[in-house]
Amino acid sequence: MCEYCGCQEITAIGELTREHDEVVGLMADVRAAHTAGDVDTMAELARRISGILGPHTMVEEEGLFPLMAPDFPDQVAVLRAEHRHVEAVLGAAATTTPADLSWPAAFLDVLDELRVHILKEQDGVFPAALTTVDGAGWDTVDEVRARAGSGLPPR
Repeated sequence: MCEYCGCQEITAIGELTREHDEVVGLMADVRAAHTAGDVDTMAELARRISGILGPHTMVEEEGLFPLMAPDFPDQVAVLRAEHRHVEAVLGAAATTTPADLSWPAAFLDVLDELRVHILKEQDGVFPAALTTVDGAGWDTVDEVRARAGSGLPPR
């Protein structure tokens, strides 16, 4: 993950990165559960990932992306579409273990896509935000975060 540009020193980017890191850690747990054939645990982990990504996505889509869309409209549109795809697969496990026998494989596939998505944000979007977003923009992002909260425990 990017650590060379200093973007993680911005509070909003630091928190988004921390959420990415937690999700990446949970991905390993999902793969272990899949290897063990434990679909119930996979579904529980999908709910935990959703709990992190819900506020995370709100901060990006209501705070950061609108500020970047004028300069990067195509990239922002792709990221938003990827969010919808991830949400759809995770949503299948929102309340219970999916009965669909193809869901575990679909979940693993979407985690692979999510990993690439995270790299796009960390290595592209977040560094670009340093030159695109001004002080008032970061205040807007922080206001969205205050409304969204966080799916992570406090530090």
